[in-house]
Amino acid sequence: MSSQQIPEENLPVEQGTAHGAVEGAGDPFANPGLPAHRPRIQDIDERAARRSERAVAFMFTLSMLATIGFIASYVIFPVDRIVYIWPFGHVSALNFSLGLTLGLALFLIGAGAVHWARTLMSDVEVADDRHAIEAEPEVKAKVMADFAAGAAESAIGRRKLIRNTMFGALALVPLSGVVLLRDLGPLPEKKLRSTLWAKGKQLVNMNTMEPLRPEDVVVGSLTFAMPEGLEEDAHDFQTQIAKAALMIIRIEPDNIKDKREREWAHEGIVAFSKICTHVGCPISLYEQQTHHVLCPCHQSTFDLSDGARVIFGPAGHALPQLRIGVNSEGNLEALGDFEEPVGPAFWERG
Repeated sequence: MSSQQIPEENLPVEQGTAHGAVEGAGDPFANPGLPAHRPRIQDIDERAARRSERAVAFMFTLSMLATIGFIASYVIFPVDRIVYIWPFGHVSALNFSLGLTLGLALFLIGAGAVHWARTLMSDVEVADDRHAIEAEPEVKAKVMADFAAGAAESAIGRRKLIRNTMFGALALVPLSGVVLLRDLGPLPEKKLRSTLWAKGKQLVNMNTMEPLRPEDVVVGSLTFAMPEGLEEDAHDFQTQIAKAALMIIRIEPDNIKDKREREWAHEGIVAFSKICTHVGCPISLYEQQTHHVLCPCHQSTFDLSDGARVIFGPAGHALPQLRIGVNSEGNLEALGDFEEPVGPAFWERG
C-alpha cells in the first residue's frame, strides 16, 4: 500500500508541526570541517628541520652507494661462487649481492621521500570542490598555481642538499637496468672457439663407447661420435659435448662435390659438427639418397655432399667439418680441431 492510499490522519506527524509538515528540512549531518592544524617541530624549529633534511639526504646518499654496490657486484663476484649466509643457507654470492644492493637502493629512495613528505613538506589540509572533467582556463591556471605553491611548500629550491642528493639517487638507479643487460649471459671470450678435438684424438662411437674404425661406417649410415677421454659422468660433459658432438657419414667419394670436404675425409667418411648453426639444436635426421641432414627444431637443411652448406632454413652458415684420418691402430682419429667455431654465431665472433 502506497502513502497515497494511507488515510491522512494515520500518517506520522513530527512534534511541533501541523499535518506532518517538516520545518527547516536540510542536511541531517553537520559539516565537521577540517581539524585544527597542529604544527610539527620542524615547522617551528629550524634545527629540527635541518636534522630531517640531513636524514633525508643521508638516505638518498646511501641509495647512491647501494646502486654503485649493485654495479660493482658484477665485477667482484663470479657467477658460480656459492657462500653460506645465515639464515638463508648456501646461496649464490652474486644473486644475493644484486638483490640486497638493488633492494636497498630502491627502499632508501622511497624511505627518503616519505620522511621528506612527513617532516618537511607542508601538511596543511586543503579542501577543494569537485569540478567538471573538462578543465576551464581558470582551473588550468589554478592547477599551475597550485603546482607552483606545492613546489614552494616542498622547499625543493631552498633545501638544496635534499634536492641534489635526490637527483643523484634517481639518476644512478636507472644504471641498474643498464647493467642488467650485461646479465644476458657471460662473455664467451675464447671458450666457443675451440673444442676437445685435437690431433690424435680418436673418434668414439657414442652408442658403443668404442673407437670407430673405417669398416664400422657403411655407405648411407649415420653415426654419432665424441672425443676419446670425455666421460658421461664428468661435471662438464654437457658443456663439452655441446661443442664436440660429431656426425659421421660415409659417402661415395665420387658423390662428394666439395674439394676440401673430399680432402678432409677418409675414404668417403666425413665428419661434421652435429650442432646446428642456427640456435644450436642437435641435428639427427639424415636422408641418405640426397645426403641432406635436417635440423628438427627449425628445419634448417644442410647438404653433406657439398661442404654441409645451407640449402634451406634459417641457419646462417655451413656446418664445420673436422679433418679426420686413421691412426696406427686402424681407428679413426682427428687431425686437429675445427677451424671455425661450431654452433650459432655469437656477438664476439670475428
